[in-house]
Amino acid sequence: MAKCFALMGWSLPVIESMQKLGKPYVVVSFPDFEPYAAEHNIPFVPYQLDEWSDTSNSLDLVEKLKPYNADVAVPLYEETVEWAGALNSIYRNDPRVLNRAFLFRNKAIMKRKALIGGLRVGLFEEVYSKDGVKAFMRRLNEANLQLEGEEDSWVHIKPFASAGTVGHRLLKSMAQIDEECEDGDFPCLAESHLPGREFSCEAFIHKGKIRFLNITEYVKLGYSNFIPEGNFLETKRELIHKQVQKMVDIFGIEFGMVHPEWFLTENDELNFGETACRIPGGHILELCSKSYEFDALAAFVVSHDPNATEEELDAIFPPKGFKPKYYHGNVMIYPHKRQFSKLEIPEELNNDPYFTEHSLVPPYEGQKISGDRGGFGNHFGTINFKGEDPDRMTELLKHYQKVDFYV
Repeated sequence: MAKCFALMGWSLPVIESMQKLGKPYVVVSFPDFEPYAAEHNIPFVPYQLDEWSDTSNSLDLVEKLKPYNADVAVPLYEETVEWAGALNSIYRNDPRVLNRAFLFRNKAIMKRKALIGGLRVGLFEEVYSKDGVKAFMRRLNEANLQLEGEEDSWVHIKPFASAGTVGHRLLKSMAQIDEECEDGDFPCLAESHLPGREFSCEAFIHKGKIRFLNITEYVKLGYSNFIPEGNFLETKRELIHKQVQKMVDIFGIEFGMVHPEWFLTENDELNFGETACRIPGGHILELCSKSYEFDALAAFVVSHDPNATEEELDAIFPPKGFKPKYYHGNVMIYPHKRQFSKLEIPEELNNDPYFTEHSLVPPYEGQKISGDRGGFGNHFGTINFKGEDPDRMTELLKHYQKVDFYV
């Protein structure tokens, strides 16, 4: 087992999991968290993780972590992936570990590596202006044999290094490029629209092999999901497992957890969207913990440890062949209006046998939604469900993402 895990970023749930596990750890995060850490006896190294400079770099950080005997770095958030990669390159004496971290952080590098390795990906380019997006859309139209007067081919633009849906725009026409794109969007990645049913995986990797695979059913991206996967995706588990292992092999992933998103077509072909190697959004690992009856956050940390033994892994992961008894799902709630005054919980929700709890809080007086919302913005809480029927779970999640709780 690792001498000490360096947790890169701040997450109270992960800290609590490590305390329960009884493994040595130290948190590396911004100085703002230091008073709380000191008050609660949390091992802590304050560091400016938002910049690389002569005074803020991996060699300097390694020295600051030596008193804790840290030998494994774990990225908790997108912005700490390079930092963890740099530290682990030093700890393992392997510069390619840092190169893989850059692969995860730059979607253009990621797509090129996937394409070279033989994964199915859409057409993509790095673009630097609105004109670049228009030129890319024209080339897509030509490739799709579009005729005069037909709809333009859809184009997605995404920042190279942002997490999830932040900065993601779907552009369906030349006019929309002029209307919605801003100078601040560039440079970015432009890619064609991928057909198929979207879902994600959470694959815990140790020594280059999948140790545990979760499949998350997306009801609506960024709004609602449940675990384990429903009846249809369950029939595709062998296909999905094989494709995720192929991605792991192509990217040279040895340790940690990957969170790839895929599109399953009607012909049982999997299109690769993108992948990350940190804790996913949507409370996915929380749902995974409930359904598979283990601590997915602790497993996420331990899977980064090259020295973890099979016995240690067996002790933390679900038994092989474990079948969840219940589906666990949630809906992330976003107000439907810019201004609202109260929280209303419908009685039908309280009476539904699948409903377990919610984390919604009443708004403060005069609360408004900011006009600048990255990705889907910050949700106001979640509504959680538990039940035995995935179809009923899907119905509930679809219904409650349309209900306006803030009026």
